[in-house]
Amino acid sequence: MTDRTRADDAEVPPARVLATPAALDLIAELKERHGPVLFHQSGGCCDGSSPMCYPLGEFIIGERDVLLGEIGGAPVYIGADQFEAWRHTQLVIDVVPGRGSMFSLDNGTERRFLTRSRAFTGEELCGIEQRVSAAPVS
Repeated sequence: MTDRTRADDAEVPPARVLATPAALDLIAELKERHGPVLFHQSGGCCDGSSPMCYPLGEFIIGERDVLLGEIGGAPVYIGADQFEAWRHTQLVIDVVPGRGSMFSLDNGTERRFLTRSRAFTGEELCGIEQRVSAAPVS
């Protein structure tokens, strides 16, 4: 139980991306082995729509990629077109048994990252959109 009130909750929009405890554990393992990492939410094709984990600096972030947030100290990006399609959802990065995508660091761990999602409520989405529109333009 927290001391936060409903009014406090309304002031802080929910994160666009979260991680389960299992995902945070695997991220910590991968960071221990490979150093800092980043995620890019794949848009389909060969790897489906899996969250891909790369060593930081080995994946080139495109100028149209959108930073969703951080999980376990790792930035999470998504392509702009896919962001537009999913902007109404919160992504939850989880881990399930299986093989990771060929180029993702979870490959070979017998576990793979999986993206789950939930739709934001209208109130949550309004708070998120207000925060984005209030951000200074560089």
